[in-house]
Amino acid sequence: MSFNSFGHLFRVTTWGESHGPALGCVIDGCPPRLPVSEALIQSFLDRRKPGQSRFTTQRREPDQVRILSGVMTDEATGTLVTTGTPISLMIENVDQRSKDYGEIKDRYRPGHADYAYDIKYGIRDYRGGGRSSARETAARVAAGAIARQVVPGLVVRGALVQMGPHRIDRGNWDWDEVANNPFFCPDAKAAAVFETYLDGVRKAGSSIGAVIEVVAEGVPPGLGAPVYGKLDADLAAAMMSINAVKGVEIGDGFAAAELSGESNADEMRMGNDGRLLFLSNHAGGILGGISTGQPVVCRFAVKPTSSILQPRRTVDRHGHDTEIVTKGRHDPCVGIRAVPVGEAMMACVIADHFLRHRGQTGAPLAWPFQA
Repeated sequence: MSFNSFGHLFRVTTWGESHGPALGCVIDGCPPRLPVSEALIQSFLDRRKPGQSRFTTQRREPDQVRILSGVMTDEATGTLVTTGTPISLMIENVDQRSKDYGEIKDRYRPGHADYAYDIKYGIRDYRGGGRSSARETAARVAAGAIARQVVPGLVVRGALVQMGPHRIDRGNWDWDEVANNPFFCPDAKAAAVFETYLDGVRKAGSSIGAVIEVVAEGVPPGLGAPVYGKLDADLAAAMMSINAVKGVEIGDGFAAAELSGESNADEMRMGNDGRLLFLSNHAGGILGGISTGQPVVCRFAVKPTSSILQPRRTVDRHGHDTEIVTKGRHDPCVGIRAVPVGEAMMACVIADHFLRHRGQTGAPLAWPFQA
């Protein structure tokens, strides 16, 4: 299986399967002398790991990360720093239950990648989906923790803004609230609605989708390139590469189709401090594929978890009609744990473009008129 890497200068290759002994990633192209530690990476992995509430899979994985290469202690400061060589990270799997999947090894789960993998490779890992499992995203989150160190002043935050038909009230948006509920929701009132709603979905043995919004602040202007190196195109590809994601939008996205030209245009003025100011951010911080210095805003839609307890019609590998019920431990809304994954992909893309810009132009990322 090829195509397990993304990025150009900040390049990440993930490896491992849901029910293998371990999974992880190799990060190539990371600049030297950046402070890192297992504790730093772990703080992000702990936000993604399963079993933290009744609303996520009860698989008990500590997601404990080990740094295998690419770092050493700086004698001057006594801190662990990157060396500029490939960084290898490993996360052991400790709570696999492959026997839960024995009954479905010859049957294709509707909505899953089972059939697609089998028709392409002639073999599939039925034990939790192998590479198609959301378990693979733990490695991305680990890589994202290091990517955040590449761009000075970069802050990347994500939130769940819709679950099924229920949306947050943007007037109630509070970033501090994201850490106060199990949904990464910035609206306390909406979080209460999500709780009641998802309890019903979970008890019915079903699942539901969600929409995640990721915002990157402190993004320098000038990242990205016209035509085939657009920052927003790479962001869209990165988010679409997350398992279960079915749609991506930048800024106002599809809602921009309802706006007039004068409403959609982000007007500009000079501020009293001599810095250029945008009066709105419909473009999501990207114009012509290049960052403007405004917050970069990206949303993606996550489909309902396909592993559900409700019987579904399917076929088996031998061409027979049958039914299937997926046993095991599954997320009733996999979009919840996709929040830190989306953050990580945003951080990796921006780190890559930061290094690409520096390599191409050699120019400092500070302009006379900076948003």
